[in-house]
Amino acid sequence: MGLGAIILLSLALAKEAFLALVIVAVGFGVWELRRALAQANILVPLVPSLVGLVSMIGSAYVGGGQALGLTLGLTCVGILLWRVADGVGDAMRDITGGMFVALYPSFLASFCSLLLAAPDGVGRVIVFVLVTVLSDVGGYAFGVLWGRHPMAPSVSPKKSWEGFTGSLVACMTGAALAIHFILDGPWWAGLILGVVVAVGATVGDLTESTIKRDLGIKDMGHLLPGHGGVMDRIDSLLITAPLTWALLSVFVPNT
Repeated sequence: MGLGAIILLSLALAKEAFLALVIVAVGFGVWELRRALAQANILVPLVPSLVGLVSMIGSAYVGGGQALGLTLGLTCVGILLWRVADGVGDAMRDITGGMFVALYPSFLASFCSLLLAAPDGVGRVIVFVLVTVLSDVGGYAFGVLWGRHPMAPSVSPKKSWEGFTGSLVACMTGAALAIHFILDGPWWAGLILGVVVAVGATVGDLTESTIKRDLGIKDMGHLLPGHGGVMDRIDSLLITAPLTWALLSVFVPNT
């Protein structure tokens, strides 16, 4: 609830304030993911990764999708050159890890900028965050009350098919209402968005769980007491940001 209040406050102040919040949050995520990969002896170059993050989020807001694609390419080149300058030993492994960090979380998070850049961008971001959060809320509620059948026990033992059903119900209901009342779009588009976000958020959670299990860690970090690290909180948002941007662009185009 506290994090949600901070997001709403930043949106109420100015679009730039929200972008700054995204940069700080994802910057911590880059740092956490870099530390986690280091446990597998993958040494991601930090400076070009952070410069690339700021550049991608800023360029996407100012120049749109083409600018984002160009900045992603330049970020990968920067990571390559920075790492090669340190020597060729294990360079391929570190460069691959660096490009992975450039994509996840930095590139995916930059779709928040594309959402925000629209004339009704504040409303689009609210819909994106609200529906994604509802996936977690619905999944948690149904999972606690009726969870019996594990979805992926080897990856995330607590995730159940009943919980996924709760995510679907919450996302479809919330998205239909949010698109109609916030964006003045067709309610049926919310049903489609709700299904896609529920699936995307679940995949995001399982992806992060897979990475952590592969690295042999429980949480990406310890910045948020009781919740782990920043990456443990934004994993669903990273996957649903491009999905939400794409679907809203189709069903609720800017006029």
